[in-house]
Amino acid sequence: MSDVVSRKSRRHFLQGSALAAAGWTLGLSSVSRARAIGANEKLTIGIIGGGGRGWDNVQGVASEHIVAIADVDDERCAEARKAYPKAAHYRDFREMLDKEKSLDAVVVSAPDHIHAIAAISAMNRGLHVYCEKPLAHTIYEARQMSDVAQKKGVVTQMGTQGHAMEGTRRAVEVVRSGAIGEVREVHVWTDRPAGWWPQGEDRPKESPPIPKTLDWDLWLGPAPVRPYNPIYVPFKWRGRWDFGTGAIGDMGVHNLDTAYWALELGVPTSARVVAAALKTDDCPPLAAIMELIYPARDKAPPVKVLFYDGKLLPPPELFLGEEISDNGSLLIGSKGTLYTRTWHGGETAQDMFLLLPRKQFVGYQPPAPTLPRTEEHHIEWIKACKGGPPAQSNFKYAARLTEGLLVGQLAVRMGQPIEWDEANMRAKGCPAADAFIRPQFRSGWEI
Repeated sequence: MSDVVSRKSRRHFLQGSALAAAGWTLGLSSVSRARAIGANEKLTIGIIGGGGRGWDNVQGVASEHIVAIADVDDERCAEARKAYPKAAHYRDFREMLDKEKSLDAVVVSAPDHIHAIAAISAMNRGLHVYCEKPLAHTIYEARQMSDVAQKKGVVTQMGTQGHAMEGTRRAVEVVRSGAIGEVREVHVWTDRPAGWWPQGEDRPKESPPIPKTLDWDLWLGPAPVRPYNPIYVPFKWRGRWDFGTGAIGDMGVHNLDTAYWALELGVPTSARVVAAALKTDDCPPLAAIMELIYPARDKAPPVKVLFYDGKLLPPPELFLGEEISDNGSLLIGSKGTLYTRTWHGGETAQDMFLLLPRKQFVGYQPPAPTLPRTEEHHIEWIKACKGGPPAQSNFKYAARLTEGLLVGQLAVRMGQPIEWDEANMRAKGCPAADAFIRPQFRSGWEI
């Protein structure tokens, strides 16, 4: 099969009949269900985004049968296509989903603004989905992804690899056991974007030629049209509002995950910006501190979460003399503190979380395991697709984790505190935020 959709066929796709358009997004949803797959069978997988992080995910599912790869950037995807020369190659994932009738599942590793349309299109065909983090570009999209996953009964997983690690699951069990007491305050920090991608910049005015290896129109997908510029591709799109979610989306889902899971935080009721440096209409600020307030749950009290990015850090005295890591979290309890020293709870003894003060927890023995253990995040999803134990970072969980972080992002974008109305999916008294909660999608890319 050709890996390039002709301009004529793409135009026909975008401007075709309403029935044809519905077939891509809605029409199949009433009939398509995931097929039963035996534990000894191989999943038939399609890849959406095979370069960069996508190549890592390709290797993560290499035990299965990869039959198709869709990527808008021939250069970025070259390694994956070379590794799977027999796979059908596409630029437009919609064409891949329409033509590849044998698929059981897809892996979505495209930029944030593509996650929802790609995942929902796949789930509406009864396909299991592994989607990179953050789950979605906007709150509306995250909710739609969760709702469709539940409706279709497919197996889903957001790419929070640390969620599957021993240290993360052990940390969750320790916190839930009451070892550090009642938690009312959490600090989460990341070194990004500093040194990773530019932020705090105006939109570039230059419009250089589009590389022949890149389909810029397909790369834009549902996002507003703008001229190509190499400042966006590859990877640096993360620091642009139209495509990425900044540091809170890129690393918040990782670094907050341990605390969020352990405390079962749900969705915040409010968000505000404590500090920010140089925000523009096109980019998040160079660095920021955001405060999220999560409500009480059952007998657990409300929790204040402070998120720091751009190498801003919590007060040093909170670390009780320990070295401060580039990424991590502090769960401040009434009996002690749990300190994750990386973007997860720990994979090895060297990076495993700490209980502070150390002297107080000498000889501490963690509680017996209550959470399932798995070899690796991709494998957990693969086994769940074959009828095994549920994937833990599924879209229902991931959508609520992502929503809370995006509420924090709203406070940054609007330049004012946000009081979040979860039931009605709106920022109270801030109608201008509606456009960022549920955006307008380009024709042919509606959800």
